[in-house]
Amino acid sequence: MHPAGLAAAAGTPRLRKWPSKRRIPVSQPGMADPHQLFDDTSSAQSRGYGAQRAPGGLGYPSASASPQAAFLADPVSNMAMAYGSSLAAQGKELVDKNIDRFIPVTKLKYYFAVDTMYVGKKLGLLFFPYLHQDWEVQYQQDTPVAPRFDVNAPDLYIPAMAFITYVLVAGLALGTQDRFSPDLLGLQASSALAWLTLEVLAILLSLYLVTVNTDLTTIDLVAFLGYKYVGMIGGVLMGLLFGKIGYYLVLGWCCASIFVFIRTLRLKILAEAAAEGVPVRGARNQLRMYLTMAVAAAQPLLMYWLTFHLVR
Repeated sequence: MHPAGLAAAAGTPRLRKWPSKRRIPVSQPGMADPHQLFDDTSSAQSRGYGAQRAPGGLGYPSASASPQAAFLADPVSNMAMAYGSSLAAQGKELVDKNIDRFIPVTKLKYYFAVDTMYVGKKLGLLFFPYLHQDWEVQYQQDTPVAPRFDVNAPDLYIPAMAFITYVLVAGLALGTQDRFSPDLLGLQASSALAWLTLEVLAILLSLYLVTVNTDLTTIDLVAFLGYKYVGMIGGVLMGLLFGKIGYYLVLGWCCASIFVFIRTLRLKILAEAAAEGVPVRGARNQLRMYLTMAVAAAQPLLMYWLTFHLVR
């Protein structure tokens, strides 16, 4: 190499490219709801995950370039990005509105606001409800508190998990009897769902016919009626371990327990009379009592109907 070239190379300092320190601004979340259902476990580090690098050169603006210079450097690309971001925000807002219209996402969040302690207490209440005295659901400013703060509050976590576990246990029972098939397992799951849907529709129709004013919702009915899957799981498991004697003993205990547990449903149906603390009298209140007793009596029958063929 020529000495002059070496001198020129030695005299010219090499420019070092430092990584850009700019980050795409991330929208800050809104203020937390005072009636917060879940704890915020998000990490502050994850907020900068989507930040993209802006390398210098190759048509990209450098870190020291002003916004006007960056726009003039590549106006078409920046306009397209801004327009795409605007469309994405509008689409997200439209989807959220339509989802809340047909699927009550906010209400569903309430029914899944549980923790490990609540699940343990609730399972104990389902199997041993006889020693429990206070069945009233707690309220805070005319709003029921989250299930994790009140063991009497209905939830959907336990019914959903119990239904899935019931289907798995049914598959296990059929497999031990060399009767397992995907079609038969699907029939078992669809039958349980069909009976649950029929129960909910029958109760809603009965409430409409007797003109009951209550704060009982459809999701509450699904929660209360779904608790029977816990007793069904216990009965089938004991039947697999100890035969029909164990099945009938455990299922009978769970049927009696679920019959007592429906007392919470009675308080919701008779909300006005329970709040006033007066005896239930009158023809309309008698109809409400009969409806509650019919719902409670139907639970042991369905528990037996959906499990007796799984134990031999």
